[in-house]
Amino acid sequence: MSEIKKSNRNSSRSSAQSKHVSGSIRERVLYAAFTLFRERGFSSTSMLEIVTRARVSKRDLYALFNNKHAVLAAGISERAERMRRPLDTTTPAPQTRHALATLLVEFGVAILKTVCHPEVLTVFRLAIAESDRAPEIARALDGSGHEANQKALTELIRKAQARGLVVAGDPAPMAGRYLAVLWGDLMIRLLMRVREAPTEREIDARARAAAETLMAFP
Repeated sequence: MSEIKKSNRNSSRSSAQSKHVSGSIRERVLYAAFTLFRERGFSSTSMLEIVTRARVSKRDLYALFNNKHAVLAAGISERAERMRRPLDTTTPAPQTRHALATLLVEFGVAILKTVCHPEVLTVFRLAIAESDRAPEIARALDGSGHEANQKALTELIRKAQARGLVVAGDPAPMAGRYLAVLWGDLMIRLLMRVREAPTEREIDARARAAAETLMAFP
């Protein structure tokens, strides 16, 4: 009986180690691929270059990803999760208008600081560049980032309305108005490289303006 238990423990340990090794290879591949995509562009990067940069075998690479678009989709999906800054939908809404306004400012600052990071902008540029050939990549990016944040904000507004902290109305357009004021034309200008990343002062000002717009809606 003890031998059976020992065998099961060894088998479980071996399985865990195998998963760790597989995860390590995946991380190396995605890091190497994304670095190459950023340096050389997606179309100019080959699977062989990814293998070489990641220091893995072709067999390891193709066991994880069928093609280069699959590598890009996985890399974008992981980074989209990192840049997601949803409010905690399980947390009750703030008790006062001042607390709600403070939370809205913090939310806006977190979004802007994350999405204006150079690596995140690279994610958007790659998704846009490949949107014709692989539209699912752009959809994954939008769903994990912008859409998730808007849904979380909409839910917060609904809770705030129930407490009488903001005016009644459809919370979805209110969330959209907040995000429109927060962003303006900032994102498109950053993606086109026609302006510098916003300073902390500008980020704070944008977040406060967005919060004030929502609190005064309509």
